[in-house]
Amino acid sequence: MKIIQPDDWHCHFRDGEYLARTVSDAAQRFNRVVAMPNLLVAVTTIEQATQYRQRILASIPPGLTMTPLMTLYLTQKTSVGTLKEAAASGLIFACKLYPAGATTHSEAGVTDLTALTPLFEVMESTGLPLLIHGESINKEIDVFDREAVFVEQSLAPLIKKFPSLKIVLEHISTKLAVEFIESCPPNVAATITAHHLLYNRNDLFRHGIRPHYYCLPLLKRREDQIALRRAATSGHPQFFLGTDSAPHAVENKENECGCAGIYTAHAAIEFYAEVFEEENALGHLEKFASINGAQFYDLPINKNTLQLEKKHWKIPKYLAFGKETLVPLNAGKMISWQLSQ
Repeated sequence: MKIIQPDDWHCHFRDGEYLARTVSDAAQRFNRVVAMPNLLVAVTTIEQATQYRQRILASIPPGLTMTPLMTLYLTQKTSVGTLKEAAASGLIFACKLYPAGATTHSEAGVTDLTALTPLFEVMESTGLPLLIHGESINKEIDVFDREAVFVEQSLAPLIKKFPSLKIVLEHISTKLAVEFIESCPPNVAATITAHHLLYNRNDLFRHGIRPHYYCLPLLKRREDQIALRRAATSGHPQFFLGTDSAPHAVENKENECGCAGIYTAHAAIEFYAEVFEEENALGHLEKFASINGAQFYDLPINKNTLQLEKKHWKIPKYLAFGKETLVPLNAGKMISWQLSQ
C-alpha cells in the first residue's frame, strides 16, 4: 500500500539525548512534525524555538529528511509583542495552550483564558493557529469528564468570541468532542491519536493498572472509541493525524505516581493502518494521514510517498531512550503492517 507521505500534527520529541530516539522514529514516517513546546524549560520565545529546532534538525539520521514545525507555549505572561513577532517570523507555526497542570510539564500553562483575549485577537488577525489541550483543570470535575467540560464551558465560548481564529482541539478522546467538531466551521479541527483509536479505559484497568496505557486525556469508554474510529476513518476534513507520541523512561511510568504519555512514534502510521483496515477504510487512510491536515493549515500536499506492506512483525519490549529505556505501545506484540524498506 502506497500513500502520500503523512505528517504528524502533534508530537513530543523531548530534548537532549532523547532526540536520537524520537526524531529518528518520526523521520522514518513523517515529512512534517509539529513539535510540542512543553519541555522542562517551556519554549516561550522565538529564540528558544530557534535553538530547539536546530537540536531537532541535528538529530535527523543521515539519509532521512523531516521538517519540524515549531510552537510557542502560551502562559499568562506571554505578550502581544511576542505573538506579533512570532506571526511575522516565519519560524513559529502555532501556539499551544495548556491549562495549567492539565498534563506533563504544563505547570506554567494558562489559568485564566479571558486574560488572554489580546493574544487571541493577534492570532485571529495574523492567522497564527491555536492548538489546545482541551481539559478542564477544575478539581471538582471528574477526571473522565474534563474534556467534555472544557469543550462546553471554554472552547465553545472561545470559538464564538473569535469566529475566524484557526483552532485545533488536540488528541480528542470523547464522542462529545467528535460531535462538537463536526458542528464547527472549517477553521476548527481536531487531531486523533492511534492509542485512542486502538484502546479504551477497559484496557487501562484490565486485571490491574496498566501504566503504559496511561495518557492525558485518559482513554475513555468503548462508545467514545467507536466515535473516534468513525470520525478518523470517515474522510471528514476536520479530523487528521496527530500522534501525541509522548515518551517517558520506564522508571517514570512504572512507579507510585507514573507519568502520563504513550510512545507510538516507533510504529505510528502502522498502528493507524491497522485501525483503518479493521474499519474497512484503508481507502481513507491517506486523507486522514496525508491530506486533511495539510489542507487545514494551507500547506502543500507532500510530494514523496510512503509504502507499507502487509507483513507481521514483533514490536520490541523495550527501546533505547538516551541512557534509559522506554516501553513502547504494544511492546512485545505482533503488528500486521510494516514500513517497506
